[in-house]
Amino acid sequence: MANQVPTIPEPGFSSLLRGIVNDIGDLIKQQIQFARAEIKADIRKSKEASLYLVLGLGSAFIGVLVFALMLVHLLHWLTAPAGLDQAGLPLWGCYGVVAALFLVSGAGLCVTGQRMFASFTPLPEQTVQTVKENVEWITNSK
Repeated sequence: MANQVPTIPEPGFSSLLRGIVNDIGDLIKQQIQFARAEIKADIRKSKEASLYLVLGLGSAFIGVLVFALMLVHLLHWLTAPAGLDQAGLPLWGCYGVVAALFLVSGAGLCVTGQRMFASFTPLPEQTVQTVKENVEWITNSK
């Protein structure tokens, strides 16, 4: 009896079915964890892009406000008698320079925020694709 090879009993139908059900349950759990991780990453990106947009809009608002004040000073300067303003750059010009800086920086921040939002979608695309592949595999395996 030294030549006898131990045999492993073949699993029954119920144990195979239980294994398949357990594997599907594990797959669903992993898909949910993957979706959560992907959504958290998208939320982080959304917060960062929103910050740039808010800063850009705030900066642009200040620029428009200062530009309006510059127009008021320009009107005042144009109506003032000649020779009263001895400065090399009139007051309205100073307001204009500051407004231009705010407007340019605000536009840059808005464009950066818009590009950040355009770089991703809020849906967990990888998870959706993986679920579709899993469903296709399960339906085609029958």
